[in-house]
Amino acid sequence: MSNKVRTRFAPSPTGFIHVGNIRTALFAWLLAKHENGQFILRIEDTDQKREVAGSIEHIINCLKILGLDYDEGPDVPGKYGPYIQSQRLNIYHRWAEVLINKGRAYSDTFTPEEINDLRQQSIKQHKPFLFRNYRPQTLSAWDKTKPLRFKSEPKDYHWHDEVMGDLSAGQEAIDDFVLIKSDGFPTYNFAHIVDDYEMKITHVLRGHEFIASVPNFLNLYEALSIERPYLATPPPVLNSAGNKKLSKRDGAKDLLEYINDGYLQSALINFIACLGWNDGSVQEIYSKNELIKAFGLNRVQKSGARFDEQRLLWMNGMHIRNLSIDQLAIQSDRFWPKEADKYDQSYKNKVLELVQERLKYLKELAELTRFFFVDLPINPDLINNNKKLKELGNDQLKQLLIIATTKLSECDFSLTSLTDSLNQLLIETNQPPAILFSLIRIASTQAPSSPPLAESLAVIGKDRTLSRLEQQINNL
Repeated sequence: MSNKVRTRFAPSPTGFIHVGNIRTALFAWLLAKHENGQFILRIEDTDQKREVAGSIEHIINCLKILGLDYDEGPDVPGKYGPYIQSQRLNIYHRWAEVLINKGRAYSDTFTPEEINDLRQQSIKQHKPFLFRNYRPQTLSAWDKTKPLRFKSEPKDYHWHDEVMGDLSAGQEAIDDFVLIKSDGFPTYNFAHIVDDYEMKITHVLRGHEFIASVPNFLNLYEALSIERPYLATPPPVLNSAGNKKLSKRDGAKDLLEYINDGYLQSALINFIACLGWNDGSVQEIYSKNELIKAFGLNRVQKSGARFDEQRLLWMNGMHIRNLSIDQLAIQSDRFWPKEADKYDQSYKNKVLELVQERLKYLKELAELTRFFFVDLPINPDLINNNKKLKELGNDQLKQLLIIATTKLSECDFSLTSLTDSLNQLLIETNQPPAILFSLIRIASTQAPSSPPLAESLAVIGKDRTLSRLEQQINNL
């Protein structure tokens, strides 16, 4: 086996990529980076019936958006390519001949109907169905028109999993499985072993569903006389209820949905890495470099990791707050309301400084900031739905706004001047902030909430603020 760590992500192009899928890629990528090794992308498309058009491009796009750069792959040439299995059929057939010549593979002459009958017979007899129990005495030569099956040699196995520890299985776990289908394409059970060996993969990370198949894999490694890689089985990513594996059928989102909603690359990497891994500390927010430095398979837990979208939302907000304003400006550029187009970046940066603490994901930016760029229509519900304001009545509300307009017209709208004026208004009107400031905020923004009032008014500016107060007065 190569001394240099080489890991791989080997998805099937069957649709979108969700968090559970990308977690496998991330762990493999982190391990390779931590060990100064290499990370490879391989597309496993041998099940042609399940392939979804555009999936390969989608997989590549997801990895690139997350910054999971690979050293070799379909679009990154390397000396172990091709990196799409359907382009490697001659390689699988060459290895199949190795097994045939060793007497460890044979042509499967049973029809699907006959195999189903044998399976039903086992069910009636309350016995597990093992194809090897029905293996023909005389093995037929393979003419490539029928499936090619592996001739297993059952034995007990004990092996070490880098995450799950020492595992074992008896002879009943081993069977004669199909190596190459009648269409000439290999099965996963055969192709991935050939590919991992030829591509010099040292560490194979994959889901729990494959543990039951490991004895068959070990039997095949021995038949091929090749050294197996290190095996690692991270825990499954569970749904929000924690009662079953996260899946597309249960509404798991495509990774790009989070990107389109304005979740940061750094937050997604942080969140996904911590699904089933921790470095033994209480740290929760990590940069990508910190994750690379700390990552190790010895810290991957054995039990399932529950997907908590609220935690992802919190974590994304933390990563947003850790950005400089210039960094946030770049990240948020496509999320502004259309009305912001005619404003320069200097003004938009002032708005960002106000809302940065409140942003949980960047798609919120449009609704949170629209009032900074355009006069919104008067919304009576904002006052009507506020119990304290509604109790005062329109005449009293109007009088309060007149007093506020007069006082604010006297200040220069610097933050210090606005803060002083607003505090003096509390004294003059004998109203609490929950009433007076809420009223001024509604009148000046027509939004249900806003950043701190003085700071917001300073950015909106004097002329626009006074004009909006006058509009509200006239509407009461």
